[in-house]
Amino acid sequence: MDLKEIQNLIKFVANSGVAEVKLEMDDVKITIRTTLEGNTQEITYMQQAPAQHALPQAPAATQAIAPVAAAPAADDNSKYITIKSPIIGTFYRKPSPDKAVFVEVGSSIGKGDVLCVIEAMKLFNEIESEISGKIVKILVDDMSPVEFDQPLFLVDPS
Repeated sequence: MDLKEIQNLIKFVANSGVAEVKLEMDDVKITIRTTLEGNTQEITYMQQAPAQHALPQAPAATQAIAPVAAAPAADDNSKYITIKSPIIGTFYRKPSPDKAVFVEVGSSIGKGDVLCVIEAMKLFNEIESEISGKIVKILVDDMSPVEFDQPLFLVDPS
């Protein structure tokens, strides 16, 4: 596994919303842990054979950059309410492929409005809003896997 592949893996994991990924191949073991905001917090890299590249330096650089970039965003988002996933499954923004999305950024929502669908074990569960407000940000891509308690939407309640 070369440096470019490891950097791409780090970016993929940070954007996927997954909390932890462990990858073991013949001579390489990699563990990547992230926070809910997608910032890479800890990267463990072990190579049993002699290293050909200085690979641990690249993840350290990524680790140093991510928390700095996230600091202003945390302050901006503190006034918003986060709607989280109540179940594990696959996130869908539309009721079916030929229909329009439930909500867009800027959409006004009311209590009980359907925001998305999460498929779990071939059952499609409508996720309803428990608050009224305006959608500020959609945190998950359509057709992406989501975990329990993973942030899905940011809502401005005012």
